[in-house]
Amino acid sequence: MNERELASWRRTAIMHVDMDMFFVAVELLEHPELVGRPVIVAAQSNRSVVLSASYEARAFGVRSGMPLARARALCPQGTVLTPHYGVYPRYSRAVMDLFHEITDRVEQISVDEAFLDVSGAVRRLGPPVHIARELRRRIRAATSLTASVGIGSTKTVAKIASTRSKPDGLLLVDHDDSVAFLAQLPVSALWGVGQKTAQILQTAGYNHVGDLAAQSPATLARLLGPAAGAHLHALANGHDPRPVTPVREEKSLGAEGTFEEDVTDLVTLRRELLGLSHRTAARLRSHRLRARRIGLKLRWSDFSTISRSRTVEHPFASGHDLFHHANELLAQEVPLAAPVRLIGVRAESLEDDDTAVQLSLDGREEHWAAVESAMDQARARFGDVGLGPASMLGHKGTGHRRQDSEPT
Repeated sequence: MNERELASWRRTAIMHVDMDMFFVAVELLEHPELVGRPVIVAAQSNRSVVLSASYEARAFGVRSGMPLARARALCPQGTVLTPHYGVYPRYSRAVMDLFHEITDRVEQISVDEAFLDVSGAVRRLGPPVHIARELRRRIRAATSLTASVGIGSTKTVAKIASTRSKPDGLLLVDHDDSVAFLAQLPVSALWGVGQKTAQILQTAGYNHVGDLAAQSPATLARLLGPAAGAHLHALANGHDPRPVTPVREEKSLGAEGTFEEDVTDLVTLRRELLGLSHRTAARLRSHRLRARRIGLKLRWSDFSTISRSRTVEHPFASGHDLFHHANELLAQEVPLAAPVRLIGVRAESLEDDDTAVQLSLDGREEHWAAVESAMDQARARFGDVGLGPASMLGHKGTGHRRQDSEPT
């Protein structure tokens, strides 16, 4: 290769890698007989919502976040699989580790997607499209999962390219073709254009990204304001200065559960809170994080919601400590204002585990973290074997649980 080729490759060296229907795909590893059929991943509860759906189920209109009852009505022939939340982080970490074998410039966006800047790897590994093909091969070999990859000169183009290459595809948009590629797309394809903004633009006659690119920033500013107008004008013309940022600050991790029937019994609430605390703490440890703040969420039977939080002196990564503080927050709401429909817990103010060396003086946090880390290792080796606090034996949870703020 010559320097001219290297320079060309480095101009189009940002990848967006997105695992195909990640939660469904992981579940199908245990149910290969369901491959190619409509599959919905959701807890077996009429009040639960869809975590993910196979492409076959999506063809019937099933979408993530949809109430399961609605999904069943749209796709009665679909098979509902119970999510195994303890398994997903293991596959996510295996995939992310493969990314880091290619480059250290990895920005994880969620549990199943990331941006990679491979400009520094092209001299060693070849053009970005070759790197992407090899990466997809490694992912399949290591996990039996498939990934779609978009390659572009900016994060915006790479993200859109990966979406248009699904499922199990690869699309490269050369730097010189970026504006033409974007021009054909609907305005809603651009980063930051939600439903309301799209409606404003369409009402003004701007239906495609190319329509925005042809306008002046001042024209768009009159519609959307100076900042938004300038932002969309730049994106429409292929300009996106955001770099791939290797260190992504984690704001919070959490889990929540919706009950089959509204609950007034504190024993039931605390038992569910204990399970949510341990699952959240397991995710903290899997991402090598500790938390300094705890949040509690309660949704009453009338759908009104309250949130409470507190900061603690020493960072923690154990479910025991997360539950202890969350339970104290719950005690402050007794007597309950109304029956509880949903309860959730969050670990906030996260920091890297390597820097969180100030443990509690009596060693309690260190003890519980060590015990729970041993359980993590057992689950990683033997699967979800039901390890947990004795008080949770036989406890199947609320029916629906949703993970929030994945390092997604």
